[in-house]
Amino acid sequence: MSDTVCQTRLMQVSAVRTTGIYCRADCSAQPLPRNVTHYSNPVAAEANGFRPCLRCHPERRAGSLADLDVPAPVGAALLRINDGFLDDHDEEALAAHVGYSARQLRRLFEHHVGATPSTIARSRRAHFARCLIDDTDLTFAEIARAAGFGGPRQLHRAMTSVFCFTPTELRSKRRQGERPQLDGGLVLTVPYLAPYDFAAFMSHQAARVIGGIETVSTDPATGVSYLRSFSACGHPGIAELAVSNGAAPDQLQLRLHLPTYDSVIDAVGRCRALLGTDEDPSPADAALARDPLIGPLVRQAPGLRVPRSWDRFETAIRIVVNQQISLAAASTMCSRIVRRFGTPFDAPSECCVDVQVPLTHLFPSAASLTDAGPSGLAGLGFTQRRVDTIVGLSEAVASGELDLTAAGTLQDTVARLCELPGIGPWTAHLIAMRVFGHDDAFPASDLGLRRSAERLIGHPVTARELEAIAESWRPYRSWAAQHLWHAASQPSPSSGDRPSTTGSDS
Repeated sequence: MSDTVCQTRLMQVSAVRTTGIYCRADCSAQPLPRNVTHYSNPVAAEANGFRPCLRCHPERRAGSLADLDVPAPVGAALLRINDGFLDDHDEEALAAHVGYSARQLRRLFEHHVGATPSTIARSRRAHFARCLIDDTDLTFAEIARAAGFGGPRQLHRAMTSVFCFTPTELRSKRRQGERPQLDGGLVLTVPYLAPYDFAAFMSHQAARVIGGIETVSTDPATGVSYLRSFSACGHPGIAELAVSNGAAPDQLQLRLHLPTYDSVIDAVGRCRALLGTDEDPSPADAALARDPLIGPLVRQAPGLRVPRSWDRFETAIRIVVNQQISLAAASTMCSRIVRRFGTPFDAPSECCVDVQVPLTHLFPSAASLTDAGPSGLAGLGFTQRRVDTIVGLSEAVASGELDLTAAGTLQDTVARLCELPGIGPWTAHLIAMRVFGHDDAFPASDLGLRRSAERLIGHPVTARELEAIAESWRPYRSWAAQHLWHAASQPSPSSGDRPSTTGSDS
């Protein structure tokens, strides 16, 4: 996982006992040191009765509680809370998923995080609702549903508890210019921990888009945008991600096209997960920049992130399909799966506005591909072995045998994945990296990595040799791999060619 010590530092806030307010470290307020108490994260401060500062907006800073340095069961529970698990379940169900009683889990949370699971879930919804109050003109009833509250009364209680102001009072306090227009969709800002290389993310996604569910669009007026289909509360919609000219330097713009904004908090969470906006690149960059081989690449591409996933199952299938074929071929094969098993929808009529992009389907669920079975995948161009791997992975996810949200060590994750038919180290490490968020995963047999390393070293390298070289990049081998892939996608100084990244599952 990502560097927990640094993430704890990033999440730390300062609470002023005389005012009852907590602030970011860079807030312009200057309280007396004797009146200040430091907390490892904003939720812990809120649990002790402090509210966010209206000047520095600490609740809007990127950062994830899921990256705190906590025991594995607490980390697994935090991941589920971040995915919205407690929006539909109680603490008993959450505790059962991580092998504890609800009382034991609450005790662990209070000790290591400073707040109970329910308090964290309420804070997550309240902070998202606060963003909607500030950034949109949605009614409070619409905001309550979008943030996962039962209604305006629950929203009112949560906002007065966390912020000490009613929703009406908070809306009256928003600054002039903090109201993006709802021009064709719900426009939200996505904060990130700077620096962030959005162009590199777009380049990565453009080479891997699955036709029918996602695309990278270039517009002379608005620049490059990433668009994809998704489902929210049973309604198909489109998410559009781009750099906003009017946004702050540490923010991206997310535009959601939906017939309803119920529970869009989950869509925003998926967007941030895919982008890795809550991950801090500085520890990995600082460690890798000192390496004589990978260091120059890191210095040339500050702010490069390891892209994760919007939909974990979709990403896992995309990686399996990519075994031993090119990125372009894998995109074509995944598009065939989408056309045959995905849920079709008419984006212009079912979304809020007319969105002229070639998005026509939702990606099929694990249950859909399980029901299809090997015979259903016939005629799509897959080998029998690949069919068995796709069906086997789908069955494991659909049955709960494989939990794509589980927290565990890299070694345990790779070992569990390799137990599935047709999945070897290359596939397992890529899934560990993209789906499970491990920072030290490294698919050493990947042809793109080897080609990039060969350009740096000056002679061919085997997978075993590359793995030995990468030992010095621990515990950030995933970040090093992303720099190698990024370098491989750039024109060669001698030939101007662009090597293609091809998987070689071994």
